[in-house]
Amino acid sequence: MLSPQMFHRMLAVALFLLPYCARGNPAHKFPVPGFRILPENGIAEGFKSLPGKEMGDVILQLEDRISKLERVLHLEGIITASERKIFATNGKTADFHATVKKCGEAGGSIATPRNAGENDAILYFVKQFNKYAYLGIKESLIPGKFQFLDGAELSYTNWHPNEPSGKGEEECVEMYTDGTWNNKKCNQNRLIVCQF
Repeated sequence: MLSPQMFHRMLAVALFLLPYCARGNPAHKFPVPGFRILPENGIAEGFKSLPGKEMGDVILQLEDRISKLERVLHLEGIITASERKIFATNGKTADFHATVKKCGEAGGSIATPRNAGENDAILYFVKQFNKYAYLGIKESLIPGKFQFLDGAELSYTNWHPNEPSGKGEEECVEMYTDGTWNNKKCNQNRLIVCQF
């Protein structure tokens, strides 16, 4: 059985990718009791109060559906995983701030590699779509010094030779198609890659 944390991560990934994966007209009913998509806005209406055993059955059905969805998304190359993180893309591009917002709206955050395995998971999408991707790293108040968006110091880096450069003028970090990093202005459109 999935841990509650992994269940919630997978559910967030599924909801983030739902518009990307929809074929034809989206269904307005979800075949699990107490759950439906509101036709006027396409937003999921929450579970109504269900008795304990029935709620347990619903959770088991959702876990099964999410597990199947995860396998399909892996097969289609829309999600990757590294350790306890799931990375996903919808194949669209946006500037840095829109990427942060889009990932946050999906219940995740912008992809932030903290080790080589996570860097490789993000690189998979960069290569597949042949587009650079912004990372959850920005220049700190000290020009030329970069940090994670949560303010933590970088414990892992993969800078391209002679990078970072453009001190104070290039605040964001993008991943090249070889997996190395470059600091860049934040207003370019790059592949949206989120982590959950």
